[in-house]
Amino acid sequence: MSEGFLMEVCVDSVESAMNAERGGAGRIELCCSLLEGGLTPSTGLLQVVKESVGIPVYVMIRPRGGDFLYSDWEVEVMKRDIEQMKLHRADGLVFGALTEDGRVDTELCAELLAASRPLPVTFHRAFDMVHDPAVALEALISLGFERILTSGCDSSALEGLPVIKRLVEQAKDRIVIMPGGGITERNLQRVLEASGSQEFHCSARSSKDSTMKFRNSNVSMGGSLSIPEYAVKVADVTKVRTLNAIAKNIV
Repeated sequence: MSEGFLMEVCVDSVESAMNAERGGAGRIELCCSLLEGGLTPSTGLLQVVKESVGIPVYVMIRPRGGDFLYSDWEVEVMKRDIEQMKLHRADGLVFGALTEDGRVDTELCAELLAASRPLPVTFHRAFDMVHDPAVALEALISLGFERILTSGCDSSALEGLPVIKRLVEQAKDRIVIMPGGGITERNLQRVLEASGSQEFHCSARSSKDSTMKFRNSNVSMGGSLSIPEYAVKVADVTKVRTLNAIAKNIV
């Protein structure tokens, strides 16, 4: 990676993790179900990814899709997953939790952070659902999170640039503000230059056709979601390299 900028690529497969590293990513966020915004991956996936790449692997801890208000059972699942990911050599963790009124659940986050020690932790895009970003930022700094992944509480990092810039200024190097959400080679330069951020988060994926020869067009494993049955999204080495090159050329 270029000095000053670090690219984190979110991946949900070993192939994507290897492509991210080959393209110049400085860190991986490991998930499953990226179509749902990323859920907790299996320990098997973490083990094989750790055997296959040398860059840090931060693991998503999110027991289900949807909101970030968790039941006692879901909290127990998160704690067990943290334990397992630490056991299988995760380099860091990624999670977040909110109260019903859209504030950071400081009590739960403190419990999860204690369970995560000594690993560093990123607060994920649950941040984009908070009632007051400025107040939430101070809460996360006090709790001891390493960074915040955010689209600036908008549909994409590009749309949320004004908020991201304010967060970077408010943070004053007390916590890393990492833009993410819809970042591509077309908007990365603008996002980095306007935000003042030193890290960014992207998926850099493209569609890869299945190698299945026999295909049953009458059946879909995706339920009601319109997911192509015979194609997968994979981190694209060329896209990662392009994004890396753009970051390197920003003065």
